[in-house]
Amino acid sequence: MTLQERISALATAIGGKIKQLFQNQGNLSALVTTEKTNLVGAINEVANATTLIDDVTPSASKTYSSNKIQSVVSAAATATKNELLGGASSAFDTLQEIESRLGSDNNSIGSLLTAVGFRVRFDAPQTLTAAQITQVNANLGIGEPNTDFVATFNAALV
Repeated sequence: MTLQERISALATAIGGKIKQLFQNQGNLSALVTTEKTNLVGAINEVANATTLIDDVTPSASKTYSSNKIQSVVSAAATATKNELLGGASSAFDTLQEIESRLGSDNNSIGSLLTAVGFRVRFDAPQTLTAAQITQVNANLGIGEPNTDFVATFNAALV
């Protein structure tokens, strides 16, 4: 099953659950609270039982605050910039400086061409080993491409 097919299956599963929620709306007996006779009481019970923001250990039922999310994204952007530059000195931290250096060193061009040969193509089919596929998925942030998203979704419902 392809990633597209698995995501489609996940969308179908979510759609089914949403349909079920619409069918149960107004049915207070379907609430997962002790307060079954009053919707406001049930909401208050859930609200008082759980803090939805947790800046230390977010989970499936908790999230970071907006300030924490902003700081995490900012730190990730800085780390990504540093990874892209790889500690390059200020003399080689722009494309123009790199181009100038490569233009004067034929050995660097050979090394660059070798490195380019290891890229993932988007303009033509490419055969990759299982290890290369795993690494590409990790580099792109895809994770494991054979993940069963429906199973993950169903596990989250428990």
